[in-house]
Amino acid sequence: MVRSTKKASKRIIRRQSRIIPPRILHPYEHGRRDGLATGWDHGYWYGQCEAVIQKTIRPAVKKDIHLMYVATGKGFPYSPIDEAIITTLSSVVSHITVTDALQDVSLIAKEKRPDLVLVLDGLQLDLIHPKEMRAAGIRTAIWFTDDPYYTDVTANVAQHYDHIFTLEKTCVDFYRQHGCQSVHYLPLGFYPNEFRPRNPDRSRRKEICFVGTAYWKRIEFFNEISDYLSSKDSLISGIWWDRLPNFEQLATKIELNKWMGPAETAETYNGARVVINMHRAHDDETFNNNSANIPAVSLNPRTFEISGCGTLQLSDIRDDMEQFYTPGEEIVTYASPQELIEKAEYYLNNEEERRRIALKGLYRTMRDHTYERRLETLLTILFG
Repeated sequence: MVRSTKKASKRIIRRQSRIIPPRILHPYEHGRRDGLATGWDHGYWYGQCEAVIQKTIRPAVKKDIHLMYVATGKGFPYSPIDEAIITTLSSVVSHITVTDALQDVSLIAKEKRPDLVLVLDGLQLDLIHPKEMRAAGIRTAIWFTDDPYYTDVTANVAQHYDHIFTLEKTCVDFYRQHGCQSVHYLPLGFYPNEFRPRNPDRSRRKEICFVGTAYWKRIEFFNEISDYLSSKDSLISGIWWDRLPNFEQLATKIELNKWMGPAETAETYNGARVVINMHRAHDDETFNNNSANIPAVSLNPRTFEISGCGTLQLSDIRDDMEQFYTPGEEIVTYASPQELIEKAEYYLNNEEERRRIALKGLYRTMRDHTYERRLETLLTILFG
């Protein structure tokens, strides 16, 4: 009896002394494990974003106004802005008539007799139309979308309208100097039906991204941060990026000559932990028509679209930024390539702080910077 017990003990010791290799997980099991963690984390984050958005919702109050909206007639990429404004107008005015710059706008206006004709951009609209509408006693307004980059053209266009709205603060005095009496600063906004927190496809999840055209000032800047971006899981999307001197270094990270619609752009912003925003230079002689050299100090629409997606935004500094966001609390700014690298690296390694600023930016954007808020402001200026 004792002998058999000793044998059993030896067998147990031998089994315990064996090295049992860990079980190799099937790729499906890896995917299930990693997917569960990612899904839980994103679901929790998405819930936080939705809770923030709910705090900004308030009922829209329609004004008893018949507004005729004249779309740009330019097609993409202006058409998404037109669609966003048209849809939003239906919630802020009682009656809306929609046409575009390629139609006989003045004839339609004289038939419909709206309280206001609002023209977006207006560079495709023959100036005979605002002239005839004003002669018929119909109130007109134009909202310029690209100031100050084409002021050589818009200076003349503006003089044919009763009211001027510009997204660039420095252009207010410019238009007044050209004889316009009613000029107002009104930046574009963003459309929260498109630009909002989403669940991006796995392929769009990146550490850092930038979406935009490769103007020469951007090429110069991105050339300075190419080594850093090549070391990260990064994405650049837009036209002309093959101008980069070291394009081959970043070629696998660049979606070259791609124009994304709002849904895909929003998904790209949602997929990135950090989104870079860089404003267009006012003194780029290659593309601009700004012989007066009017500086640009105001925010581009991309600023609102990025923050509306609930992601951390790293933006170059604009003088008028503090009117819209608190730097360091709702948005993060940079003044040089090195500062961008340092801040991007910091927030990629400090997730809690990254998300805190992103949530605050989301709240401010949803509360203050939608097209609904912008159009309410426009109508209040004109109708009280």
